[in-house]
Amino acid sequence: MDEPVKDAPQTESPPSPAAAPSEEGRELLALAICATGWAVPGLGHALQKMWGRALAVFLAVGALVILGAGMRENVFTSRGEDAFATLGYFADLGSGSFYFLARAAESAGPMFRTRQAITARALSLPPAC
Repeated sequence: MDEPVKDAPQTESPPSPAAAPSEEGRELLALAICATGWAVPGLGHALQKMWGRALAVFLAVGALVILGAGMRENVFTSRGEDAFATLGYFADLGSGSFYFLARAAESAGPMFRTRQAITARALSLPPAC
């Protein structure tokens, strides 16, 4: 009968100096992708050549920011008066550049005049002014 061959215990060798820069480079690339993905939602996926996912994220986040700013008529600022406003600010800030676009649109004037107009547009009714 043949006996199974026992493998010699393998020890991990330290990474070679040539492999170290590529590992650091990969970490920097990952951080850059993360930062660009925050700045423009979906851009991180685009840099990884996941085009469908990049487009879906960009359109979804953009639509949610537009709808949210349109329904609420304001965007949270860093000077919140309570904990809810502070949390809302961090949530809004998570949308990256869309936050700054919503802030610019808000300073230009609200998208809808009143909450009654929002409800009327949602129900496709003429607003009662």
